[in-house]
Amino acid sequence: MLFYEVRFHDIVDILIVAYITYKLLLLFVGTRAMQLVKGLLIVALLGALANAFNLRSLTWIISKFFGAFLVAIPILFQPELRRALEELGKGGGWRSRGEAELQKKKADAVAKALVYCVEHRIGAIYVLERNTSLKEYWMTSKILNADITSELIVTIFWEGTPLHDGALICNRHSIIAGACYLPLTERLDISSWYGTRHRAALGLTELTDAIALVVSEERGEIRAAVSGNFSKALNKEQLSRILLHYFSNDDIAGGFLEKFAEELRENLGGNK
Repeated sequence: MLFYEVRFHDIVDILIVAYITYKLLLLFVGTRAMQLVKGLLIVALLGALANAFNLRSLTWIISKFFGAFLVAIPILFQPELRRALEELGKGGGWRSRGEAELQKKKADAVAKALVYCVEHRIGAIYVLERNTSLKEYWMTSKILNADITSELIVTIFWEGTPLHDGALICNRHSIIAGACYLPLTERLDISSWYGTRHRAALGLTELTDAIALVVSEERGEIRAAVSGNFSKALNKEQLSRILLHYFSNDDIAGGFLEKFAEELRENLGGNK
């Protein structure tokens, strides 16, 4: 029989397997191994279709491919697998509390670095990549793929360092690249005191859904650019909340910009 009576235990069994699979995949998010997982899923789907349509040659090739690849996985991805097992042993991959702590740590690191830049009048532009890929802006820059730390961010923006002239682009997992040059806005209705750094932030956010955080060394303030508009100067608490929303993936659920606008409804304003 193709179907049998579904018991309550079967539903529980399926839910447990789905939860374990989901948590295991989370261990690989942001690593090279995630691309491997996606590739294997595509090959597995192709193999299933080949088997369903009785394509014997293709089925044989895919089965041999899987056999060889499973042997090569531990060799090619030893660092990622070791890190995943370490996280599993610590319980980090299974507890949302651990994920929340990591997100807060990243948000605090960026906030601390940008506040330091404000206090020491160091110009900076820190870009948060969201749903629109910014590859065309960082692929010709200095690729870093580095952990998000306040010390690294401040060092990069410190005047005189090789990467200080340009933007830092990051995602929720790492700092992608430095010394990135962004498109300048062509608008004529913005304040004359905006320099190249601010115009670049506006230009990028006019074309993408990215968020650009700009530190002005002349005025000693931080502003956020979203959708081609600047907020007014942000204090440390506002900056930290924006960053925590970002690293918590709130905008994936479609709520980030709404929360951003709500928290800054008196502050979001303008390009004056």
